[in-house]
Amino acid sequence: MRKNSVLQIPHTIICPGIHSPQLTDCFLESFPSNFCHRILVVPTLDYPPYCVPRLWLFLKDNLGSPANSPPLLFLAFSAGVVGAMGVAWLWQQQGGKVQAVIALDGWGVPKMGNFPVYRLSHDYFTHWSSALLGGEKESFYAEPAVTHLELWQSPPTVWGWWVLPSGGKCRCSAADFLGQIVVR
Repeated sequence: MRKNSVLQIPHTIICPGIHSPQLTDCFLESFPSNFCHRILVVPTLDYPPYCVPRLWLFLKDNLGSPANSPPLLFLAFSAGVVGAMGVAWLWQQQGGKVQAVIALDGWGVPKMGNFPVYRLSHDYFTHWSSALLGGEKESFYAEPAVTHLELWQSPPTVWGWWVLPSGGKCRCSAADFLGQIVVR
């Protein structure tokens, strides 16, 4: 296998919020082992998840130069969405490829870039109001509403609506939505 073909497998960067690391462990354990390739979890006990300069250094230390690294897929939650969006923009400006940012409850964070940004929300109000700040039309919101932390801790048990680009919607779990977006 050629070295370049190996580099095209995306790295998945997990950007947790400000919460117990056990919630992120639950998030990761809730998916099949082949859900994501090459996972890097941002060490939020070492610095805040919204600290773009620290996240930048973490990525550079683990992946090297953006121009020589594989594409990145960011899965971010809450305050981690701030860090993920900031470093995704910076990574791309420095010659790196960003496959997408998937923002779980990134309320109040602008979701714009030269890469897809998908939103998952713990309730309809958060879904509606965060759409004002950008992101793909394809998104997910929980119904019935769940707690903010539950969306991150247990996506397979969170049911709601997958909003399609056409404006239609279909019933599924947050894990189903995530799985389909990641597979693309």
